[in-house]
Amino acid sequence: MKRRNFLSVFGVGALGMFASAVARGAESPADMKAIAKLQNDWKALLAPGAKVELSREPLKRSDAEWRKLLTPEQFHILREEGTERAGTSPLNDEKRPGVYVCAGCSLPLFTSAMKYDSGTGWPSYFTTIPGVFGTKRDFKLILPRTEYHCVRCGGHHGHVFDDGPRPTGLRYCNNGLALRFVPRG
Repeated sequence: MKRRNFLSVFGVGALGMFASAVARGAESPADMKAIAKLQNDWKALLAPGAKVELSREPLKRSDAEWRKLLTPEQFHILREEGTERAGTSPLNDEKRPGVYVCAGCSLPLFTSAMKYDSGTGWPSYFTTIPGVFGTKRDFKLILPRTEYHCVRCGGHHGHVFDDGPRPTGLRYCNNGLALRFVPRG
């Protein structure tokens, strides 16, 4: 079975990531153990008293409520599945330890240890905190892509591709405006 079939069947979450990694045979058991540790140790990077939301209970708001909470650019990305211009996010250059949370609902999504420079102009990550995204197929550019959304608020964050670095081989290409960075300490 090809990797894309695993992604479409399982979605891109912890299960889909591990299934696709095993199918490719590219990751060793040690790599998989390191990924699991990275995904499970993310709370150590949270600053004491950080304003984050740990509940994954779905959050429902009207468009009018979202417009009051988000900038027009954030609303376009998170609620209308827009994309910011490449190279415009200050998060591209963020190197401090910390946690990246959803700009819409403050759910922790990524850590600084999961981030890498993909050279694409968008903040990129090779894995996520487990269970924070739902996925769907996107045909907006004709060829199918896997789009991912926050499980709590449904906000659009970006697309996941299979051209990332080891150990996962994945690239979560995220809109910087869809994130808020919470530095450690």
